[in-house]
Amino acid sequence: MVVFIRASFLTLLLVVLAGLLPTPLSTVSAQGTPVVIATGLDNPRGLAFGPDGALYVVEAGRGGTSTLCLPLPAGPGERCYGPSGGVTRVTTTGVQQRVLSGLPSLAPAGGAEASGPQDIAFGFGSAFISVGSGGDPATLAPFEQAGIHLGTLYHVSLQGVVTPMVDVAAHETAENPDGELVDSNLFALEVLSTRGVVTDAGANTLLQIDQSLNVTTLATFPTRLVPGPGGGDIPMQSVPTSIAEGPDGSLYVGELTGFPFPVGGARVYRVPAAGGAPEVVAEGFTNIIDIAIGPDGSSYVLEYDANSILTPGDAGRLTKIGLFGSRTELAAGLLPHPGKMAIGADNTIYVTVNTSSAGLGQVVRIAQ
Repeated sequence: MVVFIRASFLTLLLVVLAGLLPTPLSTVSAQGTPVVIATGLDNPRGLAFGPDGALYVVEAGRGGTSTLCLPLPAGPGERCYGPSGGVTRVTTTGVQQRVLSGLPSLAPAGGAEASGPQDIAFGFGSAFISVGSGGDPATLAPFEQAGIHLGTLYHVSLQGVVTPMVDVAAHETAENPDGELVDSNLFALEVLSTRGVVTDAGANTLLQIDQSLNVTTLATFPTRLVPGPGGGDIPMQSVPTSIAEGPDGSLYVGELTGFPFPVGGARVYRVPAAGGAPEVVAEGFTNIIDIAIGPDGSSYVLEYDANSILTPGDAGRLTKIGLFGSRTELAAGLLPHPGKMAIGADNTIYVTVNTSSAGLGQVVRIAQ
């Protein structure tokens, strides 16, 4: 059973991305020590502000001991189901409370690298949560039969009712817009004035969910040839992980990239508001996990691992991009495997870190 402790919500604080230049400029390091404001989180991912200025943080959970399991996305082993996903409310440093529990989670033994709740957004008088999966949606049939909904957008009413709302993974099965292997992993979420938009990181697509709950494809992100680890070029998928709406309504999408996860290989794309071919507007990043814009008009790019996922270590990176394209690294070397960010009205940045760890996840605050 999903349990929700009732809380009021405001309309989503929309993040937008603008002023990015296609040619990377030199990056200046600006050291700022992050302050930890929440701890003990299970694979924390997206976060957004509530009406009282508190942050609501989704946790992908730590899986469980169910016999309902899926193969690991890479390598041998399996990840098993448990209702351990949820949302934590953070009001001030060290003051936090789980306000939503019982959401589906998949993880290997130990709980790290969980799949489950990925992002949270607010609008239409409600909260919405994207719950991912990964892999062919056909493998989710046993979960559906058990009443467990993965690859799904959830709705949380102000009365505290939690409802699986849209089976987004089914769109990949029906349409497979990129023509690659059928694969779905619902990830980033934004709620706009008349619609919702999500990325399917497995399907390499940006999708629209209208008010009639119809799912349509706005853009497909291209597979590119890049140098392989053994020499020669190999195809690399995009893996879109983040969305932001621009001042003109255009949608901006950051990509993680797929194997071989080259350093400097990740890009930010612009997609017309009504959908269409994506255009590269910024590049030279590695494993982008989120993008945003602050009240001062500066853009921000958050990288999960600036040295590539295939390299040992967990060196995330947060880059501030000025209105004229200058790049400044914030909190250099102090963001282990970040997930998502939210920016306050005072331009303070809040970031989830240790986002692939059970019990070790945190939210940190970075003042500018």
